[in-house]
Amino acid sequence: MLRMSATVLAVALAAGGAACTPTQTQHGFVVDNPSTMDVQIGVDTQETVRARLGTPSTEAVFGETTWYYMTSVQESFAFYQPDVVGRNVLAVRFDEAGLVTGFERFGLERGQVVSYSEAETPTRGRELGVIEQILGTVGRGAPTGIGDEDERGAPNRR
Repeated sequence: MLRMSATVLAVALAAGGAACTPTQTQHGFVVDNPSTMDVQIGVDTQETVRARLGTPSTEAVFGETTWYYMTSVQESFAFYQPDVVGRNVLAVRFDEAGLVTGFERFGLERGQVVSYSEAETPTRGRELGVIEQILGTVGRGAPTGIGDEDERGAPNRR
């Protein structure tokens, strides 16, 4: 009996410990082969970079042509909100001819938290009070489909 209790306790501790291990997920650009990161300035073009690295995660909207390849690693415990534990950004810049002029790598340390505004834009219109909302439909007629008849006197089915 004592040996069975010890086995049950060991299994319960192992299951409890396994439940507390974090789950890691990776999102975005995944480097399959480290040699794919060999981007050469002045040699590679947009076509060769796209062939090596694939389609960029995003491109710069204003100014010079820059492609961004982004990776994010998140870690979560059980049902809690995931935390970002790693982020890698590869920025590849091109000139007008499409040649690589430079590239940079950024990590999580260069990231900035963007605070979103919680303000709401009010919608203008007729604002009803509580009594108007409760009594607003009184006297407007029967609900749709009840008592409606077509020109022959048959029930109207819309």
